[in-house]
Amino acid sequence: MKNIAIFGGRLIDPLNDTDQVADLYLAGGKIVGVGSAPAGFVQDETIDAKGLLISPGLVDLAARLREPGFEYKATLASEMAAAVAGGVTSIVCPPDTDPPLDEPSLVTMLRQRAKNLDLARLYPVGALSRQLKGLELTEMAELRDAGCVAFSQGDQAVGNLQILFRAMQYAATFDVALRLLPQEADLNAGVAHDGDYATRMGLTGIPVLAETVAISNILLLMKETGARVHLCRLSSMAGLDLVRAAKKQGLPVTCDVSINHIHLADVDIGFFDSNFRFDPPLRSCRDRDAIVAALADGTIDAICSDHSPVDDDGKLLPFAEAESGATGLELLLPLTLAWAERQHVPLPQALAKITAVPAKMLGFAAGLEIGNRADLVIFDLQAHWQVTPATLKSQGKNTPFVGMEMKGQVVHTLVKGKRVYQLAN
Repeated sequence: MKNIAIFGGRLIDPLNDTDQVADLYLAGGKIVGVGSAPAGFVQDETIDAKGLLISPGLVDLAARLREPGFEYKATLASEMAAAVAGGVTSIVCPPDTDPPLDEPSLVTMLRQRAKNLDLARLYPVGALSRQLKGLELTEMAELRDAGCVAFSQGDQAVGNLQILFRAMQYAATFDVALRLLPQEADLNAGVAHDGDYATRMGLTGIPVLAETVAISNILLLMKETGARVHLCRLSSMAGLDLVRAAKKQGLPVTCDVSINHIHLADVDIGFFDSNFRFDPPLRSCRDRDAIVAALADGTIDAICSDHSPVDDDGKLLPFAEAESGATGLELLLPLTLAWAERQHVPLPQALAKITAVPAKMLGFAAGLEIGNRADLVIFDLQAHWQVTPATLKSQGKNTPFVGMEMKGQVVHTLVKGKRVYQLAN
């Protein structure tokens, strides 16, 4: 493992809310010096970071890597390469693979494959129920011991409240977190936000109630069981109001939002562009503005990419038949920077949503301090680049931002003190 000296970079440390120009020294996979080298330090490699920003590596709370079972959409190798190209050094992957991550052996296999690739760190989420059918709980303790950091139904709703109640009791007993996408299955049968736009387009609507009913049930069960729950990819003002109230009551609930829902609304669907089909759907401009406000007041804890690579066969269909989701690992940083610039959010505060806060949920500190992990992203804040299929390393090229110009480009990514990505000249 090489000793690396990084000279002249602007260090953005969201954990400590600091912003300074200083040198950084790495050894043994950790940060060993900030500003000055430790005694006896001999560098094997140097990185010139003058004019560049250095931040802890990004932590993405929702990225589907499609393996095992959906290799025709993407592979672990392709999406790990996309991750480090986007400055993402830690990835939380949902359990909705094929087969789902409901057996310890599957979790062990996936973690070993990721370790062999030696790119980003992988944090698998175990299936809450067997085969994600919501009928029988998995052995959470065994899955936890195999490396699962939380338990989830993926994009499937837990239709049976008795099962969800038992899952929360189990999770509270073993002090593990549940990650739930709040959707009431019986109300979630549409393809777009239930509003004027969907009506004019002739699209079947999904009401906000699909989210708020589910959140209400989850919060009531949390009060009864004491379970810790993270709500995934909130989409509505009404849903955020419920979470805001629950936090004020002291419930141990956290939540995130997809980067897509910060920038887009249902009107952006245009002429039935399937790249804008998401689950949950893009909601009204009012909901989008409420999301931006909730990021500012701390109701929303983190931002995720909601990375969902889809093959052409899944997207080149009429809007109502197309598969939902978009590639996002390589867009998480520039889209977060775009939100911060537009809303005048200081860089440490903005980057905390994709570094320090999600890292804390996973149990580690993402800060530029001596002794912390040497998982870093070095990026050019002023560089402009265009999103095209050729510029994306992900096997999935589907994104509503295709053709758009992004500001902020990753130049180097380091994981465990090793350079795993460097921008080609």
